[in-house]
Amino acid sequence: MAVARTLMLLIASMLVPVSPLQAEPAPEIQARIQQLFPKATRIDDKRADYPVYPVYQLNELLGYAYESRDISDLPGYSGKPISLLVGIDVDGHFTGVQVMDHHEPVFLHGLGEGPLFDFVDQYRGRSLTEHIVVNGRKAGSDGEGGVVYVDGITSATVSVIIINDTVLSSALKVARDQLEAFAQAPAAQPRADLFEPLTWQQMLERGYLGHWRLSVEEAESRLGNALDAYPELPEPAPGEAVIDIYYGYASAPMIGRNLLGDEAFARLTENLKSGEQMLAVMSNGLFTHVADDFRPGSVAERLSLEQSNLAVELRDMNRLDSDTRLRADGLPEFEQAHLFKMGGSGGFNPGADASLVMNLALPRNHLSVDRASFRTDLNLPQELFERVAVTAPVAQNRLPAWVGLWRERWLRVTILVASLVVLTVCFARQRHYSRYPKRLHRFRWGFLFFTLFFIGFYAQGQLSVVNIFTLLLSLHDGFEIGTFLLDPVIFILWTFTFITLFIWGRGLFCGWLCPFGAMQEMASWLGKTLRVRQRRVPEAWHRRLIHLKYLILVGLVGTSFHSLTLAEQLAEVEPFKTSLTLYFWRYWPFVVYAVGLLVAGMVVHKFFCRYLCPLGAGLAVLGKFRLFSWLTRVKLCGQPCQVCKHHCEINAIRTDGRIDYNECIQCLECVVILRDDTRCVDGLIRKKRQRRARIPAVNVA
Repeated sequence: MAVARTLMLLIASMLVPVSPLQAEPAPEIQARIQQLFPKATRIDDKRADYPVYPVYQLNELLGYAYESRDISDLPGYSGKPISLLVGIDVDGHFTGVQVMDHHEPVFLHGLGEGPLFDFVDQYRGRSLTEHIVVNGRKAGSDGEGGVVYVDGITSATVSVIIINDTVLSSALKVARDQLEAFAQAPAAQPRADLFEPLTWQQMLERGYLGHWRLSVEEAESRLGNALDAYPELPEPAPGEAVIDIYYGYASAPMIGRNLLGDEAFARLTENLKSGEQMLAVMSNGLFTHVADDFRPGSVAERLSLEQSNLAVELRDMNRLDSDTRLRADGLPEFEQAHLFKMGGSGGFNPGADASLVMNLALPRNHLSVDRASFRTDLNLPQELFERVAVTAPVAQNRLPAWVGLWRERWLRVTILVASLVVLTVCFARQRHYSRYPKRLHRFRWGFLFFTLFFIGFYAQGQLSVVNIFTLLLSLHDGFEIGTFLLDPVIFILWTFTFITLFIWGRGLFCGWLCPFGAMQEMASWLGKTLRVRQRRVPEAWHRRLIHLKYLILVGLVGTSFHSLTLAEQLAEVEPFKTSLTLYFWRYWPFVVYAVGLLVAGMVVHKFFCRYLCPLGAGLAVLGKFRLFSWLTRVKLCGQPCQVCKHHCEINAIRTDGRIDYNECIQCLECVVILRDDTRCVDGLIRKKRQRRARIPAVNVA
């Protein structure tokens, strides 16, 4: 009887579900995860084998939450990672994203954190099957199954792109490892030893090139409308297809060498990073695979690739030109032909099933647009590939985030580099150009306007002492150049400034390339125009006050190693964010401070630069190691001539005629005066002696 009772209890214990003895996460994390999964009744602690928090409703798995720094530890713009808590359900949909910790200055002490929270809220409900791109200009214009645009933040472009990259790359890794629907098939790679010369037609017959043709009748049947319902579409020519696409996996030598030739194939393959692959796409038809306004080097929006329920990025390699062209025997004429690099969040495995998708926008009128997606299987001939063993998800290698940013901002990078070349030539030949003072003055003021409006307001290229924090902390914690490449304008300016510090000193940046410095010069000009009385700080006080900015610099740098957040708050001594990043649209004490400095600059020339700017102090320290002293001095400078000193509005010339390069902003005014025989005492004396030498001696009888 006792045995029977024991057996019944054992069977009952097996039938009744018992919650596992699983520890719960910390209360703060648990509360956050509950917000991501409101229906959750149980949240397990972080798993030991993979850093995710399983979330259940009773015993049904709802999904997983994870901290992004456990999966994808990308550095933010500040150099420190942006820590996010991400929720993803079992179907690959984001249940939400929360910001746990960050050090992005533009949000902490600029825009505020509201725009940051609004940005991450856009991921809720989005799916990993969508290709999510940050683009404020197209936000909301997502096609069915195609590209989805999330609204960026104008003054924080770099930060939100890093966040997007962090969310997508980390969610992909979790999905690949934890969600059955997104599991990756066995990997394959092209057989390097398989090749024979083939014509275009032979490659088609063997299936090495795919062909996708969608006729007008098929398109109308699937649309449910005749094409003439869309007035902007041209009339199809007889026999013309709506879509007529040829494609080939160009990373396979059998296809790539026949399409591109041996030399071009070898060159392009060598330039690909590990995991990157090429897809050749050629098309004719009413709709080609890219729109008429497609930008070379960008991601294809009309044509997309899907594999394992994930979008795979197709980015134009921009390599087809007169030197690299499609050259297979019998190649037809195509309206559009591109080589695409396959990668992005989804990666690509040629050994698994995939689909090509055409996403079309068909305007009915100026108010209504029909969107349609057409798809076909991407059938790659498997005899061209061999299976490889992998221990990690396939094709996780992606282009670094900074590469896309440089491509996107190529125009402003080109303009900036060209302007720096012009400025370098001017400074290298300053003695020549100083002969033409009017032209030099016009050039300087023109460049100051360029600095303020292009570099400052448009390109957001104002350097800051915060950049020095980032560099020093990076050197302390482990230098990673990718952090500094995230903003191409800032990187180029810092590189140029660092190099020129050892040639001309700090004045080249402070006097020509600092947007707030340019704004101060304009404020000074306005003060003089309005006849505001100009104040000149007495020499003794001036020499004491210039040390104040060095004390501020030391305090800020020291604080940054103790608390980066506090140092970023104290760095508000710089009014750059208020005036240039936020266009004076900010909480009123910051605006009053920035405007007050400009008003002070109307009375005391460049007041902030001379006495308070920690960035200028840091540059002056490095500028002490300059290799040359370009500004010419002569014997009479300061002994007795004081003309240059009186005209130096920033008071960088000492009484004895020496130039204080730590304070000099290289306005070149002293160089102009020295070359002007009507203003420089040395020139006046030289002219007087020349006149005397020309007067003939008078004989005395």
